[in-house]
Amino acid sequence: MDIRHLSPDYAVSPQIEPGDVAAIKAAGFTTVICNRPDAEIPPEVQADAVRAAVEAAGLAFVLNPVIGGQLTDDNVAAQGTAIDAATGPVLAYCASGNRSSIVWALSQAGRQSADALINAGAAHGYKLEGLRPMIEARAKQQG
Repeated sequence: MDIRHLSPDYAVSPQIEPGDVAAIKAAGFTTVICNRPDAEIPPEVQADAVRAAVEAAGLAFVLNPVIGGQLTDDNVAAQGTAIDAATGPVLAYCASGNRSSIVWALSQAGRQSADALINAGAAHGYKLEGLRPMIEARAKQQG
């Protein structure tokens, strides 16, 4: 498991497995967001399997599948709502952490500067610069 903190309260990871949940809880996360559609992965790591392990550990689980190249406003809103509802740090995962970083950056537009959001992703190899116009447009809508 490769946890990458984009902020003090939000981190992303490539695909997790039910066996990773104890370490996720020990790391202090209170909410896990799945941004990976089940169609991409085998049953043993699909949302229901991970959800069962997460909830058995007493953590919150949110399913917000982001289809590559088909990010929606609903995805962005759901991510923001899940982050806002969390009682502590959030771990979001997808295949590589990229989609989880993108949907986070867009959901935080207007709360943090475009530079801060883009740089947080870049620190972990996520190339969010191409999102700058979308982040700035969302920030204007929020403000």
